[in-house]
Amino acid sequence: MTLLGYRVPMMAALLVWVVVWEIIGRFDLLLLFPPFTEVLMALGDVVTSRSFAEAIRITALSYACGLALAIAVGVPLGLLMGLVPAADKMLNIWVNTFLSAPLSALVPVFMILFGLGTPTVIVTVFMFAVWIIVLDTRAGVQNISPSLMEMAHSFGASHAERGKIVLLAALPEILAGIRLGMIRGVKGVVIGQLLVSIIGVGALFSLYQQNFLMAHFWALILLLFAMALTLSGLVGRLEKRIEYYAGVRS
Repeated sequence: MTLLGYRVPMMAALLVWVVVWEIIGRFDLLLLFPPFTEVLMALGDVVTSRSFAEAIRITALSYACGLALAIAVGVPLGLLMGLVPAADKMLNIWVNTFLSAPLSALVPVFMILFGLGTPTVIVTVFMFAVWIIVLDTRAGVQNISPSLMEMAHSFGASHAERGKIVLLAALPEILAGIRLGMIRGVKGVVIGQLLVSIIGVGALFSLYQQNFLMAHFWALILLLFAMALTLSGLVGRLEKRIEYYAGVRS
């Protein structure tokens, strides 16, 4: 980003919002927004509390299980849709429907089916993450050049070897889908726990709201945003390391 002829880091835009947030908080323009400096001070209280450690443990477990299940189902399903036209025609409309549907409305249904606990949150994370993984994997497979597979066939590659070629050639899109799925999964775990309201960070959000501890409330939101961006950044770095696999499709 260039401003008045000077190159300004993109992160500088966040400073503008921080200043606006601080001004709104200092002048009590909105009661729900305490000054940003108070939120930063509350970060220490939130992180060092015993309830936060237990909430993060429960949340991380639910998130990891839901995301692992989404990857285990999404990648094979995307490969199937990309390789088998009949499966693609049959499943594509359903995958796109669930991707665009308001999944938050389904959480009460999950609560009836799986109870008020961790299984409901795991299913919510799975539903938020799996569909984008499926579609990105499908896109990666469909972008593979047919000549690549013809060459593998002409050299007598076995089915396992051809499967490995497809997987590696589609790997950039697969990782992109996993990265987006991880971000959507964070949304899923928070929404799931907020609606269940008795476990994990959902219980903390409810506690802070009921006691009107808005600085702690926003501090917890900032922590979750930071975790989501960190996870996304780690997968993004892995994506850059394997970008050369996309070259085999040219």
